[in-house]
Amino acid sequence: MSSILLKIENNIGFITLNRPEVFNSFNREMALDMQSKLDECAHDTDVRAIVITGAGKAFCAGQDLKEVTTPELMPGFKKILEEHYNPIVSRIRNIEKPVVAAVNGVAAGAGANIALACDIVVASENAAFIQAFSKIGLVPDSAGTFFLPRLIGFQKAAALMMLGDKVSALEALQMGMIYKTFAAESFESDVQKLAETLANMPTKAIGLTKKLLNESMNNNLDQQLALESIWQIEASQSHDYNEGVNAFVEKRTPNFKGN
Repeated sequence: MSSILLKIENNIGFITLNRPEVFNSFNREMALDMQSKLDECAHDTDVRAIVITGAGKAFCAGQDLKEVTTPELMPGFKKILEEHYNPIVSRIRNIEKPVVAAVNGVAAGAGANIALACDIVVASENAAFIQAFSKIGLVPDSAGTFFLPRLIGFQKAAALMMLGDKVSALEALQMGMIYKTFAAESFESDVQKLAETLANMPTKAIGLTKKLLNESMNNNLDQQLALESIWQIEASQSHDYNEGVNAFVEKRTPNFKGN
């Protein structure tokens, strides 16, 4: 079985981390395969939303420590970051389609931070998030130091990263780390409904919204206002804008095409 599974249906690309025997921890093969599957979803015009989840009990336990402690397997941290995790995070942020992290179980280390890099994070009520790096003398990577403070604030992020506290799904929801929690028994169906909603929305406008959010991380107000103007004009020239306006006037449900 592949370490990364991809299923495309109803305009949704479902990417499943598939090493359940090691809680879906990443090795080199899996990281490179993940990049390939993200590229496939990015380039497939039939895919209008992407869901990342894990097989078995965990979402992702981060780095497979066997790989970094076995001399003949050890790729080195420079290669792990520059060729494995950083490209995954960059792809998630630069794909002009909504990416949902469906956190079905524990998300630790790089696994937690890859989830937090997604546009929308939902979690099973049984899931948990752990910034596990300090437990083994490492610093957070996979853009955790970028996204987590912006999601929950500097103080809370610093404490979670330094102490390595386990955060339940409910706690993550309460502190603004994630969007929603779903009951364990309905998790898959609830994720499916959310993904279908996103896949039926105006994909071009969502992609431009994502670009604006990315740019807002570094822009000042005037720069952001200028970009909003540019990309609002682009959105207004799309098929889906015309369809949305016509549907509103005609009092019907819009049929967006994603362009």
